[in-house]
Amino acid sequence: MFTDKKNNQNQDLERNIISKNTSISGDIHSEGDFRIDGLVEGTITTSGRVVIGSEGTVKGTVECLNADIEGAFFGKLIVNELLSLKSTAKINGEVFVNKLSVEPNATFNATCSMKSGVKELNTNERKEAGKTA
Repeated sequence: MFTDKKNNQNQDLERNIISKNTSISGDIHSEGDFRIDGLVEGTITTSGRVVIGSEGTVKGTVECLNADIEGAFFGKLIVNELLSLKSTAKINGEVFVNKLSVEPNATFNATCSMKSGVKELNTNERKEAGKTA
């Protein structure tokens, strides 16, 4: 009983750090969060948060739950929840996001598709909604 709770906490605390002056090329898959202060060229896939620090750069594809960007991103960015762009962020490419927060002075040169927050009714629900008593 107690070990299950500990294992869940360890997964939540898992963080991957790519520090300044570090360069990585290739695909990276993880369940944990990422902090990138160096250069990554390739694909990053995670069910956690991706943070690109002010000196960090990513060239490629990123798919994650949430993202905070202070540095540079070039490529395809898929964020299933919230994308937060800080004032020093530079984004170029394609962005697919559910929610977007942009601080003044951020550079956002991208095509952006946002998921709709409105649930569409299927045809059966529409017919039932149209019926009156």
